[in-house]
Amino acid sequence: MIMENIEKLRQLSRAGELEADEDNCIQKFRKKENGIVLTHAALPNGRTTTLLKSLLTSVCEQNCLYCPFRAGRDFPRATFKPDEFAQLVVNLTRAGLIQGVFLSSGVAGGGARTQDRLLDTAEILRHRMSYQGYLHLKIMPGAEYEQVLQAMRLADRVSINLEAPNDYRLPNLAPQKEFENQLMRPLGWIEHIRKTLPPTETWKNRWPSSCTQFVVGGAGESDRELLETTQMLHREYGLLRAYYSAFQPHRDTPLENYPASTYRRELRLYQAEYLIRDYGFAQEELCYSADGNLISDHDPKKVWAETHLTENPIEVNSASKEELLRVPGIGPKGAGMILEQRRIKKIRDLSALEKMGINAQRVKDFILMDGQRSARQLVLF
Repeated sequence: MIMENIEKLRQLSRAGELEADEDNCIQKFRKKENGIVLTHAALPNGRTTTLLKSLLTSVCEQNCLYCPFRAGRDFPRATFKPDEFAQLVVNLTRAGLIQGVFLSSGVAGGGARTQDRLLDTAEILRHRMSYQGYLHLKIMPGAEYEQVLQAMRLADRVSINLEAPNDYRLPNLAPQKEFENQLMRPLGWIEHIRKTLPPTETWKNRWPSSCTQFVVGGAGESDRELLETTQMLHREYGLLRAYYSAFQPHRDTPLENYPASTYRRELRLYQAEYLIRDYGFAQEELCYSADGNLISDHDPKKVWAETHLTENPIEVNSASKEELLRVPGIGPKGAGMILEQRRIKKIRDLSALEKMGINAQRVKDFILMDGQRSARQLVLF
């Protein structure tokens, strides 16, 4: 890699840090190689890998109110040609530094033209360079149907940043973007393609997963609004994941004096999304404070259980899997082990649950074992 390209990649990989997709939701593991930011990421299949997350260009004609790359901000920008970036990806992969790439871009020359450059890069990687690594492609606002289809043929994952939960909140973050036409419509195309077209021309003979990202706390939105949209996307658009990025103000942007959102709020949203996606909860069942936000002091599953199960505990020897999943400390694996164990004999004490890897202290206040509660210590002070 020539020094000019290395310096550009340093700039653009640092810019890629703003994308939350595929990061661990609690801690973000990153390292630098010669100033290039690399991300230790979780993939859709549950494995982890090291990704290069980068923009193709930090030039952007949009003036999103929160974004450090907005057109109205004066700072040095960098741009890669598709073949330059593709070669860098191959070189880093051959050097054993990365196993995949997450590619986004500032919008330059319109969404469709920007999408063409992203697709050119992906096609060079897949067809000219026979790249077999993981590839996540960002769908630009204003991309066309055929471009979305081609991105799905080339990528392992595609994503569109909604940023806000609805068309009422979006102008507070990105006044130039159209919520329904530019953002929701391509998400609908993605699900339509998966349901109606055979994946015969895709590079792995299967359609990629899809996800989105929200900026949390920058548009005056509530957690309830974010989770209403998240639930709808899971149920109607086949979304694999929603990612939540706590708003942080940047100098020389219109929102530079707006208060930062807390990472605890981000965490609670991730925990709530898991409940909706994997545990059978509806967002309407979750407990919100008067302002429509989740209770910040405890995870939402525990808050729900304290409200509903403290006086009506679940009998572990007869509960369904869906009921077991509502107990704090019991996940899909633990629920399956309980169902298997009770076919052999009844579960009568906490030690049996501990042998399954279940945290007895978390579950004990919300369950019965053969009709009996575990002994509880009263809190005196």
